[in-house]
Amino acid sequence: MEITEICKLIKPNSEDLIYNGRIDFTNPLAPIFIFPASSVSMCFTGVSLKLLVENNHSYYDNYIGYIIDGEEKKILLSNDSCMQEITLAIDLEKDKSHEVIVFKRQDGCHEFTFYGFNVSKESKILIASKIPRKCIEFYGDSAVAGELIDDVDYLAKQNPKHNGQYSNAWHSYAMVTARNLKAQVSIIAQEGISLLDGKGYFQKPECIGMESIYDKLHFNPDFGDITSWNFRRYTPQVVVIDIGQNDSVPLDYMKEDENGEKAKKWKKHYREFVLNIRRCYPSAFIVLTTTIKNHHPSWDRAIGQICLNINDVKIHHFLYICNGRGTSLCIRAPEAEQMAFELSIFLKGFGNEIW
Repeated sequence: MEITEICKLIKPNSEDLIYNGRIDFTNPLAPIFIFPASSVSMCFTGVSLKLLVENNHSYYDNYIGYIIDGEEKKILLSNDSCMQEITLAIDLEKDKSHEVIVFKRQDGCHEFTFYGFNVSKESKILIASKIPRKCIEFYGDSAVAGELIDDVDYLAKQNPKHNGQYSNAWHSYAMVTARNLKAQVSIIAQEGISLLDGKGYFQKPECIGMESIYDKLHFNPDFGDITSWNFRRYTPQVVVIDIGQNDSVPLDYMKEDENGEKAKKWKKHYREFVLNIRRCYPSAFIVLTTTIKNHHPSWDRAIGQICLNINDVKIHHFLYICNGRGTSLCIRAPEAEQMAFELSIFLKGFGNEIW
């Protein structure tokens, strides 16, 4: 599309921008946002702000989230794979300091490329806020990604018909926990994902599991080549592994027989997955958990057993008060807030030594 006259372009490689999350910087002038809650932020003065992005669509309607001066909003993206100039704010107070955070609301249903901000010509870019020293990383499914989290009218009910409008990683329990702890966060999550390939919901009927994406940058085959992630680019002190609930689809074999061959296979793979994370982050404090999303307790018992078997003083099993007894499939914002509160208290209980 034709871009309106540029007053002042803040390029993506500007040192005044702060990025958060697992982002593709292969082209520093066109970084690609892939995982939920990945963000870019900036402090500035001026009366207007526009965003330059290109959407790469797979399914659902795709929305970008943004927060300006503390007010959260969302905007629908077009699906034409063309650069879009999106007005985020007009008529701002001219001489006041403003802060904008643009974030990826949704999971692998789309990717978007960021080409920078357009600001009014009198604008000044200010020194960015101090980046938190604490770093946390989450691996998980819909609860971590914030799928359907904004649809509070369906709290404790079956999922409604939707087309992506209720997904919002900013209110996932992972993001709320990170804000509670004043930490940077990287969220590796996808709605419907299991641990094992061939289970769960993601990319049915040839389902892809977390085993196949945890070490990837681009992981959705809808967008072309799968690429690897360099773990040296982000080193969290705390890692939360929230995976396994979707492995009960299409057959809840852990519920049927916790000591059966399928259950034994899953336990072996889960143990190896945890140890792979340990190899990536030798010093990290690792939390093994599921969520309050409705599921059979046999999965939590299996995780507890694996945690004991690994016998690592910096790997802990954590259960929520209402573990496995919340809304089916996708939890809602009030549930996420309670989970974040419980997880935050749990982590704070270990003091600063885990950071």
